[in-house]
Amino acid sequence: MIEQLAVPRPEHARILGVGAYRPRRVVTNEEVCARMDSTPEWVETRSGIRTRRFAGDDETLCAMAVAAGRAALDDAGVAPGQLDCVVVASMSVLVQTPPRAVLVAAGLGASAAAGFDLSAACAGFCHALAVAGDMVRAGSARHVLVVGAERMTDIIDPADRSVAFMFADGAGAVVVGPSPVPAIGPVVRWADGGERDALRMNTTWDEFRADPSREPPAMRMDGRRVFRWVVENVAPAALKAVEAAGLSVGDLAAFIPHQANTRMIDVLADRLGLPGHVVVARDVVSAGNTSAASIPLAMERLVRSGAAVDGPALLFGFGAGLNYAGQVAMLPGGPGAR
Repeated sequence: MIEQLAVPRPEHARILGVGAYRPRRVVTNEEVCARMDSTPEWVETRSGIRTRRFAGDDETLCAMAVAAGRAALDDAGVAPGQLDCVVVASMSVLVQTPPRAVLVAAGLGASAAAGFDLSAACAGFCHALAVAGDMVRAGSARHVLVVGAERMTDIIDPADRSVAFMFADGAGAVVVGPSPVPAIGPVVRWADGGERDALRMNTTWDEFRADPSREPPAMRMDGRRVFRWVVENVAPAALKAVEAAGLSVGDLAAFIPHQANTRMIDVLADRLGLPGHVVVARDVVSAGNTSAASIPLAMERLVRSGAAVDGPALLFGFGAGLNYAGQVAMLPGGPGAR
């Protein structure tokens, strides 16, 4: 009698490479404030954001995802034909089918890869990274491309003072592959459906289709409510992610949270009690809030600049739901990443 399956021996997983695509157009606070009731000084004081990137007509969500994915593959030294799967995390997809991940795989020439999309708002990348790591460890894939890609300008009202200055466009990607040692820690995640209307769409597509005279669907946010929830819930959960990896905060090389705004990042860094040697990503200052793309974009900037190229990084995403997900992962610039 057969008592077990002949499955591949489990492996460890790690991030092998990272890539990014930042849209060409740089948008200043002055330009954003020309379309809403605010001032550049208020925007920078409130969010820390000085500039952000807005995608042009040719910089579609898929085009940016393909560019970021190609950069990550090059960085990892992995050919498109070696990919077993592509996972795209995004909250700004306006086309329901086919999955964006399938189109990204085709755009890269990854003819052997499966593909699927994942939607978890600003926590999407960390959820997708957890899925990719589990696939490699279980033996169901050897190389997985994880992409966070957003065109947030497609789902915001440029006159809405609560969100128009904050959100932006871009794509970041990582290649996850086998490792001789553990290099992606257990994910810590939770969803609080009781706070689902703190960050939501003002109108559903069903409602807009039934009555086109309504406001077009756009995101709405209760900023104070989201801030309080993040401060109360994210820091304790992030500490659990560090502990789950068998580390303390003093062992970290970097903290790469979702790039919501600098006030939130600074509060979280303080609540975590990070020592001075831990590099804290603040890509939001020049890139804005790119939702599911923000963590890989910030990681890419840290690695490329040399600010943090080796060691464990605490990644933590949080956003609409409200929900969060995070884990500790070894940065792709260190030994064992190739």
